[in-house]
Amino acid sequence: MLNFLKKKNKLIKIKSPIMGTALPLSEVPDEVFASKMMDDGVAFEPTEGILYAPIDGEVIQVFPTMHAVGITSNHGLEILLHIGIDTVNLSGEGFESFISVGDKVTVGKN
Repeated sequence: MLNFLKKKNKLIKIKSPIMGTALPLSEVPDEVFASKMMDDGVAFEPTEGILYAPIDGEVIQVFPTMHAVGITSNHGLEILLHIGIDTVNLSGEGFESFISVGDKVTVGKN
């Protein structure tokens, strides 16, 4: 388990935010993520187009282009969910958001 998921000797469980195959960040064809400039994490090769809450918490950011969402868990852990490679260039086209900043999210719900 990744060390950043430990808080005061408690293990914080994070569920997969999407159906698909998990991949190490080193396999992502984007240097920002592959080199962990955005911190540690995991990538997914999705098999469906729905993003789920990986943890209980609060939405702290929905990017205007809807390609990324920030969540603060009930334990204080900040998580960035980034969708795709170069998706910021789509200017939101093809994305639909069902959440807003301040919304409470429950693990496994979309």
